[in-house]
Amino acid sequence: MASEELIPHLFRTEFTKITAVLCKLFGIEHIEAAEDIASETFLSALETWSYKGVPPNPVAWLYTVAKNKAKNLMARNQTFNKKIEPQLKRSLANSEEIEIDLSEKNITDSQLQMLFAICHPSIPAEAQIGLALRILCGFGIEEIANAFLTNKETINKRLYRAKEKLHQENVQIEFPSENEISKRLETVLTTLYLLFNEGYYSESEDAVLREDFCVEAMRLCYLLIENTATNQPNVNALLSLMCFHASRFEARKDTNGEPVLYEEQDENLWNTELINKGIYFLNKASTGNEVSKYHIEASIAYWHTIKADTKEKWESILQLYNRLLMIEYSPVVALNRTFALSKSKGKQAAIIEAEKLQLINNHFYYALLGELYKGIDDAKAKCNFEKAYAIAKTQTDKQTILKNINALQ
Repeated sequence: MASEELIPHLFRTEFTKITAVLCKLFGIEHIEAAEDIASETFLSALETWSYKGVPPNPVAWLYTVAKNKAKNLMARNQTFNKKIEPQLKRSLANSEEIEIDLSEKNITDSQLQMLFAICHPSIPAEAQIGLALRILCGFGIEEIANAFLTNKETINKRLYRAKEKLHQENVQIEFPSENEISKRLETVLTTLYLLFNEGYYSESEDAVLREDFCVEAMRLCYLLIENTATNQPNVNALLSLMCFHASRFEARKDTNGEPVLYEEQDENLWNTELINKGIYFLNKASTGNEVSKYHIEASIAYWHTIKADTKEKWESILQLYNRLLMIEYSPVVALNRTFALSKSKGKQAAIIEAEKLQLINNHFYYALLGELYKGIDDAKAKCNFEKAYAIAKTQTDKQTILKNINALQ
């Protein structure tokens, strides 16, 4: 593989590992230094490999260069050394040379510890996602800005404030204590859940689906499962949910990149391997006494892997939505429940429940009402679709709604 193709791929996979290990060594207040070293390492690769060719072991080359750059920084910057003195003492305990451990185990541990540090309750959820995308998933500032439909300056400010807050709170890059881990794990899972949703329900103007966001959320969730302390039922339930949703990636958009609604998807394109993995992790999640929202959502997603429009399916989904609303009320969940209600009890019952929600700023609300009124009152259906079109944010959503309007005409 040519360096022009290899370097972007390695940046996505190795930048995060180098940054996490160096952050753990330097401390949370020196995230920028760790990122700078990782970035400079890839700049060196771009310059050297373009001229001399790709080395036999490119990952080992990157790690060696990153280690040397970190050691050079420490050697020439005494002020920096004093600030990270505790970490340096640990590194120098058995050796005169600074030890930078880029072993597979330390990389995994560092990424998990960094994930717990980033998901600290002192910073907002959107900042947690932004930091996770940048430090643990290797996304560029422009990519993050596109995902949040904002500009690079806003993202830079958001990330800077989040890093400052972590510094002020003296957040340590380490696993929380056994008593603390369950409380902090909930925040970590929320961040991974939101990160997956950011990709699965992409709000980018040019994308129906950001698979790379989803894959990174799944990768980080799997790291939690591989660790004994965090391999808990709710983690397995969340990964199960992600597997079920990811199984339909190929079917969710057509050859033109436009969205394909669930009812119109070709189930032959569904990934049966991921569906089976989803079932496996859902079974693993069934231990213990607690039923989390991830258990319920994963069970709903499981029923959606069965394409047949049976009464049993929609009755089961409706009951699961009822339980989900009892665990954690959400207007969006209530809206989704009304669709299941229409399938189970009929459109008239669903219209009554849907109109009670009054989600007048949500285009999905009007789009659902449009669907429910079709065949009952086409004039009302068209009116609701037009309201949905007016407030829809993305071009892909507008195209889908426009198809419904044109079909009525």
